[in-house]
Amino acid sequence: MPHEVIMPALGMAQDSGQLLAWHKKPGEAVAAGDVLFEVETDKAAMEVEAQKEGYLTDVSAEAGTDVPVGQVIAMISETPEGSGKANPAPSPDKTSAAERPEPNGSEAGADAGGEDLPDGHQVIMPTLGMAQDTGLLVAWCKQPGEAVAADDILFEVETDKSTVEVNAGRDGFVAALLAEAGEEVPVGQAIAVISAQKPDKPVTRKAGGSPASPAAGETPPERQEKTETANTPAPSPEKAVAAKSAHGVAGRVLASPKARRLALEQGLDLQRLADAGHPQPFHVKDLETLKTLRAETPAASATAQRFEVRAEVKGTGFAEFTSWARENAGQGDEAALLAGFAAASLGNLPSKVRVETMRQPKTYSASSLWLGQVEPADDELEADLVVRDLRASRISSVQLDADRCPVISILRNGEDLTMVLEWTGDRLTAPQAIDLLSNFAGRMEQPLRHLL
Repeated sequence: MPHEVIMPALGMAQDSGQLLAWHKKPGEAVAAGDVLFEVETDKAAMEVEAQKEGYLTDVSAEAGTDVPVGQVIAMISETPEGSGKANPAPSPDKTSAAERPEPNGSEAGADAGGEDLPDGHQVIMPTLGMAQDTGLLVAWCKQPGEAVAADDILFEVETDKSTVEVNAGRDGFVAALLAEAGEEVPVGQAIAVISAQKPDKPVTRKAGGSPASPAAGETPPERQEKTETANTPAPSPEKAVAAKSAHGVAGRVLASPKARRLALEQGLDLQRLADAGHPQPFHVKDLETLKTLRAETPAASATAQRFEVRAEVKGTGFAEFTSWARENAGQGDEAALLAGFAAASLGNLPSKVRVETMRQPKTYSASSLWLGQVEPADDELEADLVVRDLRASRISSVQLDADRCPVISILRNGEDLTMVLEWTGDRLTAPQAIDLLSNFAGRMEQPLRHLL
């Protein structure tokens, strides 16, 4: 049956998104994972992928228009002719809350399970713009009953490609937390309630509706008698706020975006904290503990195995794009263009990219997907990614010592380009490396895809 394509919520307190461009034409075949369209909010621009295979039909929103979050903007049908069932402006009486959740939540009452919730504003698990059904709740940044402002970070959520800090969206008090850190929560499901008045009895439970796990230091009623005899000391207060799992979810390490960024800059492996049994999610303060662990075994990172992967693309695309950018956009710095492509391919914005040419290295800071927001940065800063532009040299192959961060070397191969990504096993996983180089190679061959 036809699949509805809706305007997603990008994780912020947002009512609508601007449809920047369609990457597929009506009637054109699409595969799951193809970039379908690009959307922008006041804080981010993101490519949105198709979740189903089929044909793009029933397009009801044009590029350049603002579309309410949750509105159907197209269908993916089994035939190019379309389904004829797209509804460009679904009315509330025809759409259930579970099918079309409001991005900023709705007024709370009874949830899907029929349980009464505190009165207030429901906060949902957002979709971060990818083909995603769930999000991993990494950590709560506010506790039950605590006051919160609209711009305060309420929680952190992780998908397979990014970790995002999500704001509360309005002033009030945390009246209910409806999921625990470490849980996978379906997109659109209510995970918190923000009330105007301070709640007398804040609600805390798991995403499935069962009572939340006891906070650190508490004991379930059925085990109180045994615990009294065990006389086990309670963990420290700072660990009581952290998630209860010491092993992450499905093998993933849970950490705040800032902790991940600093760990990458300092060459620290968060997995070692998890292996040592420290509670997750990890925050910046946990890096001091990690440094102690690292000092005990200094050879651990030095012996990390080196890997590489290669890609080849036609060389005319980027050369034509640089000429266009110089003449039409006033951007004559090729190194800045390379840095922008690399940062967008890495998918961890903002990022620092060092571009090394035959003349001198330059470091850039990229804060978004827009190439106009790629700016020169301090060369002393630790880079997240290095791009070696060797197109002007006669070098045809590279195999260098592993750097502190991943390195992409660009080599000329006749009229084509060869790109070599080098990394160590403690910096990237194989799927992450393949995704990084595939994205970068695609942008180098078809640069306009980056702008559309």
